[in-house]
Amino acid sequence: MGETSNLIQAGYILSAVLFVLGLKGLGKPRTAVRGNALGAAGMLMAVVVTLTDNKIVSFWQLGLGLVVGALIGGALATQVQMTGMPELVALFNGFGGLASVLVVGASFLEVRELPEDPSATFTLAAAATALIGAITFSGSVVAYGKLRESFGSFGFSSLRYVNGALMVVSLALGLLMLDMPKSVALIVALVALGFLLGVSSVVPIGGADMPVVIALLNSLSGLAASATGFALGNSLLIIAGSLVGASGLILTQIMCVAMNRTLSNVLFSAAPVAVEGADADETYVGKVTSTSADEVALLLENAERVAIVPGYGMAVAQAQHAVRDLAKALEANGTEVVFGIHPVAGRMPGHMNVLLAEAEIDYEKLIEMDVINSTFAQTDMTIVIGANDVVNPVARQENSPISGMPILDVDRSQTVVIIKRSLSPGFAGIPNPLFAADNALMLFGDGKEAVMAMTKALSELSNP
Repeated sequence: MGETSNLIQAGYILSAVLFVLGLKGLGKPRTAVRGNALGAAGMLMAVVVTLTDNKIVSFWQLGLGLVVGALIGGALATQVQMTGMPELVALFNGFGGLASVLVVGASFLEVRELPEDPSATFTLAAAATALIGAITFSGSVVAYGKLRESFGSFGFSSLRYVNGALMVVSLALGLLMLDMPKSVALIVALVALGFLLGVSSVVPIGGADMPVVIALLNSLSGLAASATGFALGNSLLIIAGSLVGASGLILTQIMCVAMNRTLSNVLFSAAPVAVEGADADETYVGKVTSTSADEVALLLENAERVAIVPGYGMAVAQAQHAVRDLAKALEANGTEVVFGIHPVAGRMPGHMNVLLAEAEIDYEKLIEMDVINSTFAQTDMTIVIGANDVVNPVARQENSPISGMPILDVDRSQTVVIIKRSLSPGFAGIPNPLFAADNALMLFGDGKEAVMAMTKALSELSNP
């Protein structure tokens, strides 16, 4: 018996170590795959050790659960396209929060049958899990719908006060549970308020802020898991949840800094309003120069340095492989090719990095915004694929909706080619004067088709 207990404890410790090593590995592109594998191994061991230690299920049930879970995970990994990763991450966050609610709910019902009242630690942890887990689940479901463009952003000016009132009521109910620790009505009310708060908090947030929302929901799923660990007295769950919660909060802060915004501004600002037509006309009419793939290829043929700036449009067009082929064609012609990455481009943290990695583009060529901005002046051509707000020079002007937001200084390149379906504004809802700049050329069309046409034209010039 003592030997089995020692093995269980060793399993817990090894799982925790694997979690830490996995998180460390995820911090660098070269070790990200290994870090992901270590984290997965740690989670597998944690599940097996926990279920074995508490004798929750039999070994055949454990095996069956692992097989079913592996099949579901394998199906998601093979069927979900890389462009669908933001939605999948949102769902994973939501399921993490829901799992915490269900686990602590089952534990609450079990403790409720005991003659003595549960401890204050259990009561507060259960209340926190119910609230945070419910917020995470409903907020993630809304984020999933917004990422799939099932609905847009909407709200009203007083919504922030409604959310504040809901939070105050939730905290009051949590404290009230200390006096009524076995009240099912209170725990159900906390879950209901959490669901409502999750929806009302995420619905008004614009699509451009989705990377921040995804990072925050990821953090909340970790905090919910950690609170569940306190309720169950499971140290491994506390450690794993704390790691996820802390890393998510750090990532959220990084995203906010990259947008020159505070978290409160993201959560409590109103939904973006579209720009008036007259403003767009004043910016664009008679000033936009359109081009063709053949004309761009002629310019690329003699370019010594080319920067490619991907945005959400590249993800929508699934153009990452076409971009890789263009980069290879340019390099075969003796051109230096780099990629400028804005930290909040796309719909989740690292969205562009994930897409380019899936296309097997060398991470060494992916240059962060702070580094590449100083090199645009020496760049012959910058190709912007489906990006808008993150390259909008209006951010340098005071009193603009995106004033102060760090951007990629692509307008300082000798020539800028913007691949876009139309002149429609980004999520900030304002026109982009870059499209009408003297050194800018607009290549209208689908991102993938446009890049493929450029690659074909360049190849024909190189091999007449």
